[in-house]
Amino acid sequence: MLEIANLSLHYGQHLALDRVSLSVGPGETVVVLGANGAGKSSLLKAAAGLVRPDIGCEVRFGGRQIVGLAPHLVPEAGIALVPEGRGVFGDLTVAENLALGAYAKRARASEAESREFVYSLFPKLAERQGQFVNTMSGGEQQMVAIARALMSKPDLLMLDEPSLGLAPVVVGELFAVLGRVRKSGLALLIVEQNVKMSLSIADRGYLMEAGRVVGENSASGLMNDDAVKRAFLGAAA
Repeated sequence: MLEIANLSLHYGQHLALDRVSLSVGPGETVVVLGANGAGKSSLLKAAAGLVRPDIGCEVRFGGRQIVGLAPHLVPEAGIALVPEGRGVFGDLTVAENLALGAYAKRARASEAESREFVYSLFPKLAERQGQFVNTMSGGEQQMVAIARALMSKPDLLMLDEPSLGLAPVVVGELFAVLGRVRKSGLALLIVEQNVKMSLSIADRGYLMEAGRVVGENSASGLMNDDAVKRAFLGAAA
């Protein structure tokens, strides 16, 4: 489904990504782990068309080269991104945010079906359709961000640090929902520092350091990897 090969990215003179290669298969959940500054967010931004990578890389989705595709056309190709910081429209209601999510042509015919699906995932949003998003808690705003992305009817949902800043109980609820999304058959690519939660729903993952992929393994393999234990789980090798 998603195939990235030799992806490099510079911000001016700074090398943010150095020949990164990874893939996500249909219906697969893949996690990208790494410390702050490892290049994880830049990876998702490049895949979503928000930043332009260096010449010579390959970013293919469904066999189609999408490097250079305008950002507003990426959802039409079937990719949705929930960015770090959520990116919701606070001055709009829950219902209005979801309607904007269904703006893509591919999503319009199934807007009612998609809304029913996201309300089944997040019943609280169904109860608060008329509430302005900037009056909601951080966890509720993250629900809106994920629901809005799902309204675009994606084949691949990418999430950048979805648990950032959320209370532990909310994080548990969030990953339970993502587990249900996974079971629906949607492919997920998740950038996350909460190793235990993210790997609990993943098929496999990658470990990034300083803009490079330095490891790839199954979810269970990464959970038992000494480098992951040292960096994220507070365990000695």
